[in-house]
Amino acid sequence: MRELIKQLKSHINRFLVDVVNILTSKERLRQLFRIPIYSNALYLMIANAANALLGFAFWIIVARLYSPEDVGLASAIIAAVGLLAAFSQLGLGMGLIRFLPHSSRNASSMINTVFSMGTLTSIAAALIFIAGLGFWSPALLFIRHNLVYLAAFGLFTIASTLFTLIGQTFVAERRAGFTLANNLIFSLLKLLLLILLAAFFHTFGIFASWGISLVVAFLLSAFLFLPRVQADYRPRFAISRGVTNEIMHFSFANYLSGLFWGAPILLLPIIVVNLLGAEPNAYFYIAWATGSVLAMIPAAVSTSLFAEGSHEEERLGLNIWRSLKMVLLLLVPAVVLMLAIGDKVLLLFGASYSENATTLLRIFAIAALPLAVNTIYLAVKRVERKLRVIVGLSAFVGAVTIGLTYMLLPRMGINGAGIAWLTAQVIGALVIVVSSFLKRMAVRGNRRRSGIS
Repeated sequence: MRELIKQLKSHINRFLVDVVNILTSKERLRQLFRIPIYSNALYLMIANAANALLGFAFWIIVARLYSPEDVGLASAIIAAVGLLAAFSQLGLGMGLIRFLPHSSRNASSMINTVFSMGTLTSIAAALIFIAGLGFWSPALLFIRHNLVYLAAFGLFTIASTLFTLIGQTFVAERRAGFTLANNLIFSLLKLLLLILLAAFFHTFGIFASWGISLVVAFLLSAFLFLPRVQADYRPRFAISRGVTNEIMHFSFANYLSGLFWGAPILLLPIIVVNLLGAEPNAYFYIAWATGSVLAMIPAAVSTSLFAEGSHEEERLGLNIWRSLKMVLLLLVPAVVLMLAIGDKVLLLFGASYSENATTLLRIFAIAALPLAVNTIYLAVKRVERKLRVIVGLSAFVGAVTIGLTYMLLPRMGINGAGIAWLTAQVIGALVIVVSSFLKRMAVRGNRRRSGIS
């Protein structure tokens, strides 16, 4: 344990020295953003930040124009679409990032195959969800009884799936700037549509403005942006057996990992609305969306690390260190700021949101720190193709979060979901740190014994 603490202090000291050197030198700052792992991470962070900030504006307008019940129902429907999209992606976005850099001749075929499979699985997922609404979400049964809701739900599920996949295509090609453009189109358009639809619709106005924006953003990216990244690309429905054979094993493991990891993110609003009702879910969802701003930092850095590792696996160790420096430099001050002014941020949505969701937001802010450790570790294991580790960690975090949420919600209200999320992330991070330390000590021991012999 003493050795572990000693090594942690050494790494922290090195990190602080590097940060000071970078921040006090304009030339080093310029050099920093010429390095692909930093530039791509920066684009992704800006994309996520723009999406988050404009998402804030979206939900602030929603909270002002609609009742808490409308907000709670619409957020649950959006969460359901996101959950189905996560199911429908089959992990193929991760497969693109890992294999597209080395498939220049088959790049267009690989992209079209991934998009086509995503479309088919989205349709199947939406149909299954609608058929079983009475079982897994009775509060949303009204979708099945309204033809407009029904058609929109299916279309927006497909759009949500393809929107994510095309963003991962840009990341795979080291062109994350187009991901930024894609997110800006989506975020700005949904604000405009929200205001236009508010006079005519209630819950459906929120859902439609969100979903139509996804459709438009994907179509523009597919027909305007993607051909600039892949010169010979033409969108068409096609599934290549050769492509599926190449990437499906890796993609399926990441698919399971993504489902387990993303299940709490997408299921918690549905669990809250079913157990506590629409109004508590409105407070939960706004705190969850606000706290996710912090999570975008490790998410962007880990995605960039995965993309760079797929291009240059031999430099993985160096890029891990770079990723840790970047995420800690940005995340720690952001967490401290959120803890200090989180209640003021929630006032933007209304006094009731600040009164009911501040504690939950602070819990989510603290959870961003162990979350960073876990996401970077998963990126490393994806590069190394350690598929069992990826699935195992994700399954553990998902199961602990959902299980504890069901136990704590009746006792603690919406704060129980935050405690569940924080507990799962902390345990996962501790296991990673301790196991990495023990592995390093074992390697050192073997080296010493080899030297003695």
